Amino acid sequence: MSFREPHELHKRRFSRNLGLGLVLAGFVALVFGLTIAKVSQEDFAVPTQGEGTH
Repeated sequence: MSFREPHELHKRRFSRNLGLGLVLAGFVALVFGLTIAKVSQEDFAVPTQGEGTH
């Protein structure tokens, strides 16, 4: 029992899917990095309500 060689169409589709997957992974990494940078700023502080303001 031997496996058939993949059709040329499947090879191209795999290549496109791999490229798209890498682009999506890069986008997720970029958004994650920007989020971490925004949250870890030194001047980041939770706003508190001052006295007399309701």
